[in-house]
Amino acid sequence: MRIAVCGSIANDHLMTFPGRFSDQLVADQLHTVSLSFLVDGLNIRRGGVGANIAFGMGQLGVRPILVGAAGEDFEEYRAWLERHGVDTESVHISEVAHTARFVCTTDADNNQIGSFYTGAMTEARNIELKYVADRAGRLDLVLIGADDPEGMMRHTEECRARGIPFAADYSQQIARMDGEGIRALTDGATYLFSNEYEKELIEAKTGWSDEEVLQRVGTRVTTLGKNGARIDRAGEEPILVGCAEEKQKADPTGVGDAFRAGFLSALVWGVGLERAAQVGCMLATLVIETVGTQEYELKRVHFMERFTKAYGHDAATEVRSHLG
Repeated sequence: MRIAVCGSIANDHLMTFPGRFSDQLVADQLHTVSLSFLVDGLNIRRGGVGANIAFGMGQLGVRPILVGAAGEDFEEYRAWLERHGVDTESVHISEVAHTARFVCTTDADNNQIGSFYTGAMTEARNIELKYVADRAGRLDLVLIGADDPEGMMRHTEECRARGIPFAADYSQQIARMDGEGIRALTDGATYLFSNEYEKELIEAKTGWSDEEVLQRVGTRVTTLGKNGARIDRAGEEPILVGCAEEKQKADPTGVGDAFRAGFLSALVWGVGLERAAQVGCMLATLVIETVGTQEYELKRVHFMERFTKAYGHDAATEVRSHLG
């Protein structure tokens, strides 16, 4: 099973300011703000939902095809992903723009001031999935994650036209989309991924009820935070999967991407939906225990010990033989 992961590729520059932003703001001078903050720390992290998901799949021994746009500064990032099992040959390299970048400063009260530079991400719309499929031999599923909105629409339309199954996963981009756009990206999806809040927003913006959504997609996967995940299919009882016990909460960033990586990898292995959600929840637990979206290390024995404790020996026996 060949899966292409379409989504953003970005670098995160995260800084910490030891004071409080509010102490630097003068109420009657907010219309002329000109401030510079001397920061204590700088962390540069690899990110972007497409790259995060592909990285997780690579960690699980599945070689996904990453489809997205980056700048000429991508080579070090490319080498990192290739070393961790990701096919990056279908990443479009811009001749004029840098890789997308998020620059954020956090103060002592966890308030944040950030800027997002889309950069090369806007060129994702220029990628044709036909050439990705031709190079890979075929595509069995395309995950369409948060990316350049026009690119997301184009990839969805091409999947429909070419009869390629696709998974809708617009996550962060849902805030800027209207009902018409969400309906266009959802209708006919083999899988629809969202969290609880996005689920309600999808229904509010589209005007579709939960039942109507299930009539338009094959499988609806909703992550429930600390409560795990729920899988719904029309006419069937829902599948509920809990989270594995976590050792600590270090950083929640990228947890949803890790769940998708585990879920999609399990689909490649050919296990059922319940097992897929369990693998997703286990991988998400590893990520929340680590600072950074791609900083965790998956050790097979350790992963299976914790998976067995969380989901039982029968589940572990089914998964163990597939884990690379």
